[in-house]
Amino acid sequence: MDVYEKSLKLHRELKGKLRISSKKSIKTKKDLSLLYTPGVAEPSKEIAKRPSSIYAYTGKGNSVAVVSDGSSVLGLGNIGGAASLPVMEGKCAIFSEFAGIDAFPIVLATKDVGEIVATVKNIAPGFGGINLEDISAPRCFEIEEKLQDLKIPVFHDDQHGTAIVVLAALINALKVVEKNMSDIKVVIFGAGAAGIATAKLIKPKKLIMVDSKGTINSKRKDLNKYKMQVLKSKKYLEVGSLEKAFEKADVFVGVSGKGKIDPKLIKLMNSKPIIFALSNPNPEIMPDKAKKAGAVVVATGRSDFENQVNNALAFPGIFKGALEGRVKRIDDNMKITAALAIADLVPNPTANNIIPSIFNKNLVNSVANAVKKANN
Repeated sequence: MDVYEKSLKLHRELKGKLRISSKKSIKTKKDLSLLYTPGVAEPSKEIAKRPSSIYAYTGKGNSVAVVSDGSSVLGLGNIGGAASLPVMEGKCAIFSEFAGIDAFPIVLATKDVGEIVATVKNIAPGFGGINLEDISAPRCFEIEEKLQDLKIPVFHDDQHGTAIVVLAALINALKVVEKNMSDIKVVIFGAGAAGIATAKLIKPKKLIMVDSKGTINSKRKDLNKYKMQVLKSKKYLEVGSLEKAFEKADVFVGVSGKGKIDPKLIKLMNSKPIIFALSNPNPEIMPDKAKKAGAVVVATGRSDFENQVNNALAFPGIFKGALEGRVKRIDDNMKITAALAIADLVPNPTANNIIPSIFNKNLVNSVANAVKKANN
């Protein structure tokens, strides 16, 4: 059996990856009277009098809702909320295993922006944070923006988690090829959630973005406001063709789809090019082909290749720090500080080792401490 067949078999056996268990056993009437009625009335009265005491008397301070409408599931596309549930359960399992956070999958039967925003606002009182997941662009930007007044962190991981890890990997990749961020030209292929967020977070000298219709430029009349924001940034370089985009580029970041990049394009790039082909499960170009075309550092989103750039390196620590620090919003300073913390876990990067493993024991706490420090 391959990995897909084995996974299907395991999911069938487990019947879901999560369970909820009580922190204290209920074995006697006394237990019941303390954990439920009549005793439970007292903490409820306290919270009614002092709303902030909910953090003292409940699990709100260590709980996250993982919310998805299933409209843009990694490698699967628009499969809907119900079909996205195994993915959201997996996300929650990562929260639990790596950060000790209680996360709950909330899958929705609507793709309407207003309904999603209203639903999240209505469930927010029971959670310490909201992780938006696998919601298609550009709706994901609008949804996240409209939820920033909840006074708890709302974080669209496909955007910011990916951007943070890309920045961390890029910091170390540039050390390997002995180049500076302020001198480089970057091509981002893919103008959805991850591409837009990455374009906003990294600070190269020149940036070009490409979507399914070609390069983003001012001659096009089909650009949404989020693509326009990137186009109007000072670092943006307008070009007409894909070949011009790759000409003398130093870095390629792919968040688009399988096989999008021809090796010939890499040969147009500057010496010692960096290739981040992050589409899953099939990258824009396979690592062996990228290296044959001249790439010095190659990263993918896959765990079976070296240099795995995956948002799972960021989100457990981001939320742990945000929850422990009672962060109300996760800002760019926190994202950059988190990226630096991830990069620092590889003190001597090489072409084959620019990013730590998700199993690095210092990873989650390093990111969490960075977020808390940035919040002070």
